[in-house]
Amino acid sequence: MIQARNRLADQLLAIAALMVVWWVISFIVSNPLLPSPVDVLSSINTELNENRLISNVLATLQRVAISFTFAMLLGGTLGILMGAVPRINRFFDPFLIILLNIPALVIIILLYIWFGLVEVAAVAAVIINKLPNVAVTIREGGRLFDSKLNEMANLYKFSFSQKIAHLWWPQIFPYFMVATRGGLALIWKIVLVVELLGRSDGVGFQLHLAFQMFDVSTILAYSLVFISIVQVIEWCILQPLDHKAQRWQRVQRV
Repeated sequence: MIQARNRLADQLLAIAALMVVWWVISFIVSNPLLPSPVDVLSSINTELNENRLISNVLATLQRVAISFTFAMLLGGTLGILMGAVPRINRFFDPFLIILLNIPALVIIILLYIWFGLVEVAAVAAVIINKLPNVAVTIREGGRLFDSKLNEMANLYKFSFSQKIAHLWWPQIFPYFMVATRGGLALIWKIVLVVELLGRSDGVGFQLHLAFQMFDVSTILAYSLVFISIVQVIEWCILQPLDHKAQRWQRVQRV
């Protein structure tokens, strides 16, 4: 607990230092193209008062949540199967390599052309872009399943649910956390591109409007709000889960 508090304090101190540096540079430059933190906070307040901020942020969060859930479920399942069964790995590996090397923008544009500027195409583009990254990460965990532990579980007649809870899940959990953190960081960026190109709401759409007017303050306002939300998710959900994964690894080393 003390270590977690110290880590949070250090991170808050780093953020405060970044804000100070930002304010100093904006004061020296004194240019509308580099607004100060105060100007950005004023833009956030304006967007709130005009009822644009919350609705657009919620629209983006919904797309992020749906895309993240499906990418983790499909990619995680595929990764475990590829790691555990060599033949499945040999079959799907070329497809993963192809998907990993296709630019995200190409997939987004193709799906919009094929299916139109609809929500399903937008979400599917994000899932397809993230799925191979999840599968590759989880596959490495699947390859490291301890066969001796599996034999022990069979000896003691573990049920299928017991094997999942006490045998397979603890071994795959650290890789799941890596995929989760990387997935969240990548997905929300791709969602913004999807919204910029083909949606009429969301943070990406608002960034596009602000770009057309060279409104840097509004661009930074939406960016700061969404980054803050992701950071809260990191502090409140991902870091505690990551600490749990590290605790399991420490027990294994002992």
